Amino acid sequence: MANDVIYNITPIEFRLDLKDPFLFTAHHVDHFPAANENMGPAFEPTKEEPYRMYYGDVVPGFPEHPHTGFETITLVERGFVDHFDSLGNGGRYAAGDVQWLSTGNGIEHCEMFPLLHQDKPNTFELFQIWFNSSAEQKKQDPAYKMMWREHIPHVAIEDHYGNQTDIRVISGEFNGTEAISRPLHSWAAAKENKVNIYLMTLDANAEITVPATTSTSTRFAYFYQGTTLGVAGELVHYRHLVELQPDVEIHLKAGDAEARILWLEGEPIGEPVAMRGPFVLNTDQELNDAFRRYRATHFGDWPWSSSAPVFKREQPRFASYNGGVEKEFPEQA
Repeated sequence: MANDVIYNITPIEFRLDLKDPFLFTAHHVDHFPAANENMGPAFEPTKEEPYRMYYGDVVPGFPEHPHTGFETITLVERGFVDHFDSLGNGGRYAAGDVQWLSTGNGIEHCEMFPLLHQDKPNTFELFQIWFNSSAEQKKQDPAYKMMWREHIPHVAIEDHYGNQTDIRVISGEFNGTEAISRPLHSWAAAKENKVNIYLMTLDANAEITVPATTSTSTRFAYFYQGTTLGVAGELVHYRHLVELQPDVEIHLKAGDAEARILWLEGEPIGEPVAMRGPFVLNTDQELNDAFRRYRATHFGDWPWSSSAPVFKREQPRFASYNGGVEKEFPEQA
């Protein structure tokens, strides 16, 4: 490629294949219709309004399943998610919220996507980033943290022409504005690892310059909404992933429509990766041992009445911790 700042540009349908410390990101977009009485879709999908049930039968989503050895960072753009896990924790989160789950030495959880509106469509969109852990972090107990939309820091930037850019700082910092702290046993928790995750919204024709990071970092920009985006002088089209040189400033310019970008960068962990389904460890032997341990223990008892539970339709957003003993609501966080 003629532009030395851009390493690759890749069209994206669903999965973004990334590099250390990131594993991959799934971008879910579903045009769910109005809900039935059971918080499932009232109508079948159409070519114009497609959606997936994933592994759900009544409510779409991912019923009870295990993870170990990495983190899931779930950024909801539209819709609702109900979380339940084998620690006895649960919660409901929604558009603008982020859940950061460290799976550590093993956890079972489910993520269901209840459709709450019976009088209008339930359009759904989220990113789930699979983010690796170091060998030491893989041994720690699992834990999760909610980052409520009311508390996620924003950086507002105005260009020379008065066009606005909004940057939600999910991890790391941008121009001195720091994110909410990450879970303790996360590669992203240490400032020296420079794990910066942003959701950027640029007005039509807005321009912004993203500061350089370290020369050893991984750096990606995923342009997921808009028409075109100028990236370091190269024209990029909607739903393309751009791998970028990390140690230079990157100039971005939106086209004739609002542009939205998921920005990912961070220092690599630099350890071997052995991945099999929902387990991410360092060697095949560790994977074999983890699967044997899971078959014997299921990473703890599943305390819920079904493998795909959901909360009542009227349940407000909340999270519970410490085996469900402590409850947190956005206004109390």
